[in-house]
Amino acid sequence: MKRVLTPEIIEEKRQEIYNTLVDPTSSHEQKVTYLARHAENFMTVLDEPEELDELMRCDIDTRCICNLFEGDAPYRPRYICIDFPKFLREGSEFLQLGPAKDFAEALTNLMIMYHNIPSITNYPVFIGDLDELLGPYIEDLDDETVKKALRLWLTTIDRTILDSFCHSDIGPKASRFGYLLMEVESELENAVPNLTMRVSKDTPDDFILAGVRCALHSAKPSFANDEMFRSELGDDYCIASCYNGLLKGGGSYTLSRLILSNIAKKAENIEDFKTNVLPHVCDVMARYMDERIRFLVEESGWFKDSFLAKEGFVHRDRFTAMFGLVGLAECVNLLLEKEGCTERFGHSDRANQLGVEIMDIIDDFNKNHFNPYCEATDHHFLLHAQVGIESDHDCSPGTRIPIGEEPDELVDHLNCIKLFHKYFPSGTGDIFPVDLTVHKNPQYVLDIIRGSLGIDIRYLSFYASDSDVIRVTGYLVKRSEMEKLDAGQNVRQNTTGLGLGAAKNCKILDRRIR
Repeated sequence: MKRVLTPEIIEEKRQEIYNTLVDPTSSHEQKVTYLARHAENFMTVLDEPEELDELMRCDIDTRCICNLFEGDAPYRPRYICIDFPKFLREGSEFLQLGPAKDFAEALTNLMIMYHNIPSITNYPVFIGDLDELLGPYIEDLDDETVKKALRLWLTTIDRTILDSFCHSDIGPKASRFGYLLMEVESELENAVPNLTMRVSKDTPDDFILAGVRCALHSAKPSFANDEMFRSELGDDYCIASCYNGLLKGGGSYTLSRLILSNIAKKAENIEDFKTNVLPHVCDVMARYMDERIRFLVEESGWFKDSFLAKEGFVHRDRFTAMFGLVGLAECVNLLLEKEGCTERFGHSDRANQLGVEIMDIIDDFNKNHFNPYCEATDHHFLLHAQVGIESDHDCSPGTRIPIGEEPDELVDHLNCIKLFHKYFPSGTGDIFPVDLTVHKNPQYVLDIIRGSLGIDIRYLSFYASDSDVIRVTGYLVKRSEMEKLDAGQNVRQNTTGLGLGAAKNCKILDRRIR
């Protein structure tokens, strides 16, 4: 069923456009991005499930499905992870660039390519495994020369890629380039790009400790369980956007999410939720995602016309889609309340086990749903613990324990989250602010990382309690920039607004400090 734009909807959209035009807190570039999104949302090209409106286009307190601002006419994949080694090795006919012959050319060519990679935000969500990409170009250069070039290059990225969903990777092998990169990131304390260190059993402790020291200054890198990701996605994977595991040379067509806390409100009891309500909403969202993918592949022309596909930097059969969710904790708590139980997610075996049972239902549904264009993942979507958005009220990201309800003991917190990380090859993560004293004892964080990855926790992030750069949910912002925006000033990065909303609505500044 194609959606009908009534006069009331059209007038509402016109008002949204006007509000964007006169918004004093948006820069020119931000307004152009928002206006393009408004234009896309005047289109009605998708044959949507009949039940979608009542589950997605409804009051925020009852909404059960969210498409995360993808718009109503898909014309590019949500997340694109190009083959950067091929690009540096061969150049690009469309961009009129030859192979990069030295460090300066490699940095310049990458910046040009970044400008030409679309995504849902119009900025690249993956900018490469930087140590593997750039390490070979610095062999004949001294450290100070490399660091000066990196300072300029990373500053350019921070000032021109205007949101912190831009992501880079290093590891799991230690490298001279990785050490130098983290040294410079510690100095700059920029929110962009985001950074993940992939950690395996063979990653040297000293390399991880360098990452911990960098994170205490700049809230990055985060630490990914390399062996876990490789076992699910193969060797040629990357971490993109917030913490999304995807295939290099591919990406994700789309990402929609279940708002489990609101889905629970529709159920009479736990059995009704498991048997009727949750399977119904999963089915509607999956069919909606199928239609978005169908239009993108069959009608938009992106995979036929984009130079990224024509020149082999991406391949359509390396794309998948992400079946996301938020609010598991609140869902569990509400369902237990309906049964007269006061036990809470993260604090009781019964509550945690109900969370596992809910995840098993979603996982089983996904494994039995077939999409013809998700060949990269055996024609199934990948489950994704979505990081949340600024308008989420009383709804925690993914499967996290709600802020303010974290267990007193860190080991209890870790033993809860380990139950859920296994479900999410395309991303989940937990965040731990740490006390200032950790600057004197980074070994404390190293021990947490080693122990956590050993029990199949997938992804961990840390930042110092006094850091200006903080991790909101999966992306980074500066406290100082949020303060400017809150005072009505322009800020460069779109994600600052998301962070400010999350600070006000989701209590992200109130996390328990470890």
